[in-house]
Amino acid sequence: MTTPAPTKRELRAAVLAARRALTPAALDEADTALAARLPELVAPGAALTVCAYVPMVGEPGGPGLPDRLAATPGVARVLLPVLRPDRDLDWAAYAGPESLAPAPFGLHEPTGPRLGVTGITTADLVLVPAVAVDGRGTRLGRGGGSYDRALARVRGGAPVIALLYDGELLDGIPAEAHDQRVHGALMPSGLRRIPG
Repeated sequence: MTTPAPTKRELRAAVLAARRALTPAALDEADTALAARLPELVAPGAALTVCAYVPMVGEPGGPGLPDRLAATPGVARVLLPVLRPDRDLDWAAYAGPESLAPAPFGLHEPTGPRLGVTGITTADLVLVPAVAVDGRGTRLGRGGGSYDRALARVRGGAPVIALLYDGELLDGIPAEAHDQRVHGALMPSGLRRIPG
């Protein structure tokens, strides 16, 4: 008898449990290693607009991700998401830690002028949170659908890279019609490009 493949819910629960089991020192070490790899995503001499996010506690990148990204050579502007009441994502420019405010669901969001849901269309590179990714580029998120809607607006040619901890690149994730694929995964151990 064949064992059924795990569902998205089961995969999400397993990966999030493994994240919760990491010690604060292990998380800090992984986030530092991940931040050190950010320059691998940016060509020398570039002046990119990057859409990113403010990681929640225990999420890859750590709380310093926006600052580390803004300080990466070749990054000219960082846009961060603002969750709208309909669960879609608006965008605003990052202007330092003092420009962030607590928001629902444990999020921190920029307080500056909103660019609208189409703000993501200006991005040259998009960094997205993920629970896991598979070798086909299927991204497993937290289940709200906000990023699938936003990623559908990314302009052609702009790479979408998920930030993961090592061990979160899986063999397979069930895909649904609305799922937006990613082009790679950046982990503490390195960048894994996913062929289109």
